[in-house]
Amino acid sequence: MAPTLQSRAQSTATQLLYSLPKGARRAIAGKPVRLGTQRLALDAQLLLRMVEIGGQQLVQDGVAESRRMMDAAAPVIGGKPIQPVQTSEYTIPGEIGDIPATLYTPSRLAEPSGLLVFYHGGGWVIGSRASHDNTARFLATRARARVLSVEYRLAPENPFPAAVDDALDAYRYAHAHAAALGAAQDRIAVGGDSAGGNLAAVIAQQATHEGRAPAFQLLLYPAVDGTCRRRSRELFADGFFLTDENITWFLDHYAPAGVDRADPKLSPLLTEDLRGLPPAYIATAGFDPLRDEGEAYAERLSAAGVPTALRRHSELIHGFVNFLAAGRRFSEATAEAAGALQLGLSRSANTP
Repeated sequence: MAPTLQSRAQSTATQLLYSLPKGARRAIAGKPVRLGTQRLALDAQLLLRMVEIGGQQLVQDGVAESRRMMDAAAPVIGGKPIQPVQTSEYTIPGEIGDIPATLYTPSRLAEPSGLLVFYHGGGWVIGSRASHDNTARFLATRARARVLSVEYRLAPENPFPAAVDDALDAYRYAHAHAAALGAAQDRIAVGGDSAGGNLAAVIAQQATHEGRAPAFQLLLYPAVDGTCRRRSRELFADGFFLTDENITWFLDHYAPAGVDRADPKLSPLLTEDLRGLPPAYIATAGFDPLRDEGEAYAERLSAAGVPTALRRHSELIHGFVNFLAAGRRFSEATAEAAGALQLGLSRSANTP
């Protein structure tokens, strides 16, 4: 989606806002927000203030408008497209139909390289390759790896398990055609944010059981349990971008009445045996209703003997990998995830 005149103006305004002196930014954001030992980052608080003033909530009036707004917001809060990155469009054959995907290749990247099969967030209902374009570019350039961003089917038109089916077909394709994608077959990771993190966790389990395990899992504030309301969902139910009401709306569209939400393909945290899964980096945000389930998954992976790094960014909010133009703290957290990916895909990291 090409930036509109309005989005370019909003992007410029965002840059100017974040370039103000700290005192001016604090005056606009308001008094510091604290909960226990956690203090919300000024960058995050300022973004929430912008959302409040602009009325651009994550979920708008209906599915179509919510999708449109998320894609339109991408250049405003995600920034200008990171260059130099080459993009190539792919059509992946799926069991039900073709699956569009974009391959991001940083400049001067040798072959074969590591590859991240990336699934965008958006509650399985909104979000797209366009909304996560700069996130994919950032991960590709910082991790020095190719990124294959997958356009899986969305609910409610295509409820569970359509997204899982597409995500698995895309991974199988990447694994079978690694050389054609410029990647090494033994250096393919799965990753995603929020609902995309859910899909990445599920595909890591499914692919491992099929005998083609990924080299690494990059799980960014993942949704991993559709059956349980943990304390973080109560603590951060409202006012921190992703709300409790949003989560209910997303789940009701993706897994409507009749769907077993305890199915491990929807709730990977509930899988009985997690042994043998690939190493994982799990990032959570302190002020995120999904925080506790992501951390519970990290605990279960570790208990199963899976090498797992858990990083709680205690001062951040849900969605931080999309906010690359909204203050330095968001890009710092995303850079850490990219560093973990680079390590996970390095040959030395995967050598016994």
